[in-house]
Amino acid sequence: MRKLLLQLDTSPRPSVFDRVVAFDGGADEVMSYGGITEDAVRELVHGAIFTRGPKDLHHTAIFIGGTEMAAGERILAVVLKSFFGPMRVSVMLDSNGSNTTAVAAVTKLQQASPGASLAGRRAIVGAGTGPVGVRAAGLLARAGADVVITSRRPADDTVAAGIRARFGGAVRAVTLADPSQAAAALEGAELLLNAGPAGVRLIPRDAWAGRAGLRAAADLNAVPPSGVEGIEAADSGVERDGVTVFGAFGVGSLKMKIHKACVARLFERNDLVLDAETIVEVASTLPESGRP
Repeated sequence: MRKLLLQLDTSPRPSVFDRVVAFDGGADEVMSYGGITEDAVRELVHGAIFTRGPKDLHHTAIFIGGTEMAAGERILAVVLKSFFGPMRVSVMLDSNGSNTTAVAAVTKLQQASPGASLAGRRAIVGAGTGPVGVRAAGLLARAGADVVITSRRPADDTVAAGIRARFGGAVRAVTLADPSQAAAALEGAELLLNAGPAGVRLIPRDAWAGRAGLRAAADLNAVPPSGVEGIEAADSGVERDGVTVFGAFGVGSLKMKIHKACVARLFERNDLVLDAETIVEVASTLPESGRP
């Protein structure tokens, strides 16, 4: 029986990237819909689940994407409400690649940290109020790290409180309005992750290079200039100024493997929900992954 993936994208045009990865992950056919709003979800989901009997529903799955994570989360909630009894299929949420990217980044940082545990380690997430930053901060906190998220806007506790409510752990927010403030923000940090926008430098080299106690740093910005000065996009576990560093492509290669593995996992059962926390579980089964 063919493996069918229903792609629900909140952006006007369904992501070609997500469609290609879906095929590479094992889908035989991808049914792509763009501009999806909450009121359209139930009919599409029922079209997917009523065409096959319960014993065959693991051959159908749903992928939720789009540029906005908040919109994707709303779609996921409606998808789950549309299921009943055995009439359900596995579903994955990865709007803007936020979940798979965050899991890959946290995995890389953990691999570079001495010892298996992140408990008690100070982790700084630059631009931690964005979709990838929020997910990464939550996963770090869930693993026991003492997390600080930065924002160029005046810090308030709203985002940090939301992360704590979902993931638990210790998360607080600080303002990083200008790169000149980066050194102070990194005080006591062992881990650094930049999740800032493309082409925006948040962390100058003199703020992190050779910093006592800093073990690992990752920059998810692939567009020059780098978000963390001195980290190259292709860096993957190289040592620079005493710090193990990862660039956007170094993290991205693992992100792609995680994404494909998640798509494959969707077709193994009909009741799997892949969001940040459960994508961690899939990532942990890959040979090159630790468990964040």
